[in-house]
Amino acid sequence: MNDRYDAGHGADGGGAPYELVGYDEYGRPVYRQATDQQAQHHQQAQQAQQAQQAQQYDAYQQQGPQGYGYDPYATGGHQQPGYDPYGTGSVPPQQPQTPAYGSYDTYGAQQQGGQAPQQGAPYDPYGQSAHTGQQPRVTEQTAHIPQQPGPADDDPAGTAPDYRTEQFAFVEEPDGDSEDVIDWMKFTENRTERREEAKRRARSRIVALAVVLALVAAGGVGYLWYAGKLPGLSDSGAGTGTTTAAGAQKRDVIVVHLHDTTGGGTTTALLVDNTTTEQGTTVLLPNSLALTADDGATTTLAKSVEDDGSEGTRTALDTVLGTDIEGTWRLDTPFLLTLVDLVGNIEVDTDTDVPDPDAKKGEAPLVKKGKGQTLSGKMAVAYATHRGSGEAQNAQLERFGQVMHGVLRKMTSDPDAATLTVQTLGQILEPPLTDKDLGDFLARLSDRAKGGDHKSALLPVQDDGTLTAEASDSVVKDVLGGTAKSPDENAAVSVSVRNATGVKDHTEKARVVLLNGGFTFRAAGTAAAPEATSEVVYADAADKENATEVAKTLGLDAGSVTKGKVTGNARVSVVLGQDYDPGS
Repeated sequence: MNDRYDAGHGADGGGAPYELVGYDEYGRPVYRQATDQQAQHHQQAQQAQQAQQAQQYDAYQQQGPQGYGYDPYATGGHQQPGYDPYGTGSVPPQQPQTPAYGSYDTYGAQQQGGQAPQQGAPYDPYGQSAHTGQQPRVTEQTAHIPQQPGPADDDPAGTAPDYRTEQFAFVEEPDGDSEDVIDWMKFTENRTERREEAKRRARSRIVALAVVLALVAAGGVGYLWYAGKLPGLSDSGAGTGTTTAAGAQKRDVIVVHLHDTTGGGTTTALLVDNTTTEQGTTVLLPNSLALTADDGATTTLAKSVEDDGSEGTRTALDTVLGTDIEGTWRLDTPFLLTLVDLVGNIEVDTDTDVPDPDAKKGEAPLVKKGKGQTLSGKMAVAYATHRGSGEAQNAQLERFGQVMHGVLRKMTSDPDAATLTVQTLGQILEPPLTDKDLGDFLARLSDRAKGGDHKSALLPVQDDGTLTAEASDSVVKDVLGGTAKSPDENAAVSVSVRNATGVKDHTEKARVVLLNGGFTFRAAGTAAAPEATSEVVYADAADKENATEVAKTLGLDAGSVTKGKVTGNARVSVVLGQDYDPGS
């Protein structure tokens, strides 16, 4: 058999023999070159074997051939005992077998050691001459592993890994715990996402809340600035708590005249809606209020309503109060009765008993005195027009204000519904006021009254109907806006006159002189005590020349002109002192 790795391969070229070191993953043998010592032992074994073969050959030559007992493999030169290859019965005697030194296996690996005798030049069965003595050291070389095709199925050495099908069962057989793990991972992931989403929503809410608070704060500051209520930017009026910016506020004003169709007479009030401060006010105007007619003559409010009608009275009120009345609402007592019934009765804190005008003597009063009295339409009309024996007209005027406040509180705050209520009354409104305008206006005042932002204010006047200083500050200026109505450039200069001469007729004489001079007269009443010198006051520097002209017209000294605070809605105020001479 010819092995690929021969035990004696490479002996002539000085190469070392190979030795078996194991098997690869395919079951093929793996060799490496033997070390120097192993190579030396291999050479000595070969020399010993050659020497033995030479001795056997010499013995054979001496003894001669003996039949057919020749040992072709040189196993001692004799036939084995009892062995007759040809059946002749001649068996040579058994010779002791010489032990072999350093014998090798089929692949040249040394099986047992021993020093071969170094003698002669033994026969070399491989065609090489044997050498005696110490062999030169062979240089160590890296083992060469030839590529051999290994067996496909069997592993004779048993070195291949032992893989079995059951070891890979997890690939084919699902594990019940894996679903639990997946569910737990999903639950954990979902919970984490929910937490992150909750954090994001919380941050969004915080940001949105901060923005809203900033906008609210900015709006509040802006409103306070616009209303003139910021600390340090406002100046309170005399005991009223209002600001000096009152004249710049926006107001909607409608005048209402209550006509008593049974007892006669009229009652007048101004309904004011301050859209800047969101405050509503019913300003009660006494019938004795002095007005200036178109011809410059002095008249009263009651006479103006009867004689000049709605248009003339509205113009006169604008002139004396400095307002801008948008329309006139003529409310006859039958319409007031219907209005109270439509809103569903009203509640009023009555201050007196009011008898039933249609009842006989001795019967119970129609309206009883007390708090929270519920009034029907008839009762409301009776209470609003009632004026007791010896009472001043202001008492009846204040009762009318209570009824109007009660109506506003029961009126709807919806503009469309309020307009429908006005239309249901069936009254004819005077232009430019319309049903929708009145309905919207009453709805806004109703909202103020329900929120506690509505009140009634009586315009204080003196016995002669002129305005007092208190009226100018508390009502005319703060509630109505004072001089909110700027006069036209070519309009006559308004002059308020207060009589401090001690002579009542001097007021009328000063009025005539000023009207003839082209000025508009405003009565400012009579001073409680006479004053020695006269005074002409202007507030705006542009009116200084006008004030000088007024002093010249009245015959006053030019030194009496000074800059200061004017009263009412006049551009120039005059206080007539005892030095005033009407005939000058």
